[in-house]
Amino acid sequence: MIDARGLTKAFEKSNKVVDGASFSVTEGEVFSLLGPNGAGKTTTIRMLTTLTRITEGSALIGGYDVSSSHQMEVRRIIGVVPQDVTLDNELKGIENLLLAAKLQHVPGRAARERAMDLLALVDLADFAERRVATYSGGMKRRLQVVAALIHQPKILFLDEPTVGLDIQTRTKMWDYILTLKEQGKTIFMTTHYLEEADKLSDAVAIMDCGKIVVEGSPSQLKEGLQGDVLTIAVDGDRDITGYLESFPGVREVNRKDHRYLLKLTKAESALPGIITGVASMNVKITETSFSKSTLDQVFLEATGRSMRDAEEGSRNHDGYALVHTRESG
Repeated sequence: MIDARGLTKAFEKSNKVVDGASFSVTEGEVFSLLGPNGAGKTTTIRMLTTLTRITEGSALIGGYDVSSSHQMEVRRIIGVVPQDVTLDNELKGIENLLLAAKLQHVPGRAARERAMDLLALVDLADFAERRVATYSGGMKRRLQVVAALIHQPKILFLDEPTVGLDIQTRTKMWDYILTLKEQGKTIFMTTHYLEEADKLSDAVAIMDCGKIVVEGSPSQLKEGLQGDVLTIAVDGDRDITGYLESFPGVREVNRKDHRYLLKLTKAESALPGIITGVASMNVKITETSFSKSTLDQVFLEATGRSMRDAEEGSRNHDGYALVHTRESG
């Protein structure tokens, strides 16, 4: 349903916001583009949905080339939910859906029937006659999703669908997305929430600085780590990499400043010995944590930094952030 090859967007010759991204999405699949803010996710969606011109590469949506004279065909088979709410606050919920239906040339009677069915899907039927200005943020987000479904598109694009929502509302939104999947919708979603990508996705592509760095199903990506991950932080500049590598069960050690990331066969059994051994060297451990394989560890493995570090980096890197004030994500 979606096939991108070498997808590239450059606003300036020296700065590629999306750099040679290639991926494919099969029918009925939930595909997540996972990455920190500023990674190029929103720009990728804008290219795929004909809203931004592709600088290099190509993309087919439902067999139609997004860069050719087939853009109208592309728009007829897709629904798009942007990050920002685009509803009319002065209209009622049902009126917003009927307006969306009119813009998509859905006949009046069919439009009203579909609108009521969609409102029921996202638990908004009782609020159909209320002005959207009275809706909560979560209600608006749900209404915006079903507005994109009023013309029964084959493919739904969701750009950060749960950003800014509380955990309870986010969980409900996950349920709605899974319901759409059960109905056979192909869903392309961007997110920087690791748990969201893990829970909802059939396939995940991790994007960092405009590049796809790894792709696969969540289980494949986590299994590829082949073990648990232990992180320790120490006080002082002494390099203890070699000492840590000598412990039984330690497969790999990576050092970054005062922090060491260890890949282990089993973290629980190795941790006590490592703590005792490092202490015997008069090196003070200031922090320890260990985890089973997670998508955050996959991100760390692929990029050399955690998702949190990447988020902070995107906020602090002035030159990179300036480009993304025009196309967030």
